[in-house]
Amino acid sequence: MEYKLDRNAFKASNSSEKINYGEVYKNKSIDELLEIAAYLNSLAYGYSLDNPPRLDKTVFHARSREK
Repeated sequence: MEYKLDRNAFKASNSSEKINYGEVYKNKSIDELLEIAAYLNSLAYGYSLDNPPRLDKTVFHARSREK
């Protein structure tokens, strides 16, 4: 079963049901946080973690700051 993230959906809750995400992620390493971010990005944009999309480098260009 494939899951899709509905970015328009939310769950209303009161303050007693809120999760303190600062406490949840406080003791995570940088590597663990990056893995979590990669997973959430894959859900939000619908790509597989095993085969992420390649960056389209033709969109970007470099320019000189000198005038």
